[in-house]
Amino acid sequence: MSHLQILLLDSLLGTKHVDSAALIKLHERSVCVATPGFSLMPRDTRTLVNGFAKNPLQTRREGLYFKEQDYKCVRADDYSLYAKNDKGGVVVVKTQQYLLVATYTEGMYPSVCVEATEKLGDYLRKKGH
Repeated sequence: MSHLQILLLDSLLGTKHVDSAALIKLHERSVCVATPGFSLMPRDTRTLVNGFAKNPLQTRREGLYFKEQDYKCVRADDYSLYAKNDKGGVVVVKTQQYLLVATYTEGMYPSVCVEATEKLGDYLRKKGH
């Protein structure tokens, strides 16, 4: 298991309020590492990368179609993107090299997912990732 995968498991899944997580390499638009059982199709990766490439207000207005589901965007800026639907949500944090993606499901606390994902994003930015 890689250092990055251990970070995802300990920092995010360890909270019990993150269902799955992945790191996407921004330039390659490919998944670098993911938690067990979490796979992203290329169109899902493109959706998230484009969510930051577009004007954040446009992403906020349009929402996201991610993993075969529509999400209402509740935050979109240069570093963070939060979206939710009736079944859960997705939190995306941008660092220099990666998009850190975390999902939560019904019954989990979105605020804990957001806090843990943002904290790991800050850590990765400080490390130059």
